[in-house]
Amino acid sequence: MRDPDDLSFEGATAVRPTADPGLFEADVHEHWTVGDKPNGGYLLALLGRAARLTGRAGGGPDWEVVASAITYLRPPDPGPATVRTTLLRQGRSASHVRAVMAQDGRDLVDAVFVLGELPAEPTSRYDGTAPLHVPQVDECVRLAPRIPGGVYVGIMDVLDLRLSPDTLPFTDSPPPDDARAELRGWTRFADGREPDPLSLLFSVDAIPPATLMIGSTGWVPTLQMSVYVRARPAPGWLGIRMSANLVSDGMVDETCVLWDSRGLVVAQSTQLARLRFPDDPG
Repeated sequence: MRDPDDLSFEGATAVRPTADPGLFEADVHEHWTVGDKPNGGYLLALLGRAARLTGRAGGGPDWEVVASAITYLRPPDPGPATVRTTLLRQGRSASHVRAVMAQDGRDLVDAVFVLGELPAEPTSRYDGTAPLHVPQVDECVRLAPRIPGGVYVGIMDVLDLRLSPDTLPFTDSPPPDDARAELRGWTRFADGREPDPLSLLFSVDAIPPATLMIGSTGWVPTLQMSVYVRARPAPGWLGIRMSANLVSDGMVDETCVLWDSRGLVVAQSTQLARLRFPDDPG
């Protein structure tokens, strides 16, 4: 069992092998949550740790997660869980591993990971990513774990997330008609832990929904998310931009990009989520 006072990324995402090959025990941490629901990126990182161990078992390459696709069937409860992994393919340049989290005999989260080599110093032939425009860290506003309305966002106790003053989602003013669904800022672990490839799976989802900037309300549950890890991040703050694209029929797709302290894109994600607005019927 994990130490309940251990809020570290390693402690929260720890998995324990069992006598059954491919089966791991885990504990969903009650502080790595949004309200009473575990953060989706946190769950992805936990499953990614199990997938990485499975890919390396039996003398496999020392590869990292470079891509993942995760489907959230039902939100797990904080507490004990199991993770079943299956090595789908062991190739020369990539391996594929499936990981499924279950509680009480029910599958809750299902993910497929691609493992491969990650460059420490990537060489880009072309980069069409729009640049990040954000004030310096000290000019940004740190988000508190208790948001308006009294909801406790546990991951803000383990993060130091600072948003640009012009993209603060929790204000008393209604959004203007020309509001843009985008958040920009800086993020790092509150305990000073430096980012690594596995933690990027969490960081791409550890930011409020961008649709709060255009008036969405309440929980925005993710249905499916895909994440690409592009390079090993350098130490220091990560620049972060979360933007919504199409909001239609109660669903939204959001894109997140992470830059490391060198200004290099190190991770990207796209997710499909449900959402509500105050004037929605019902």
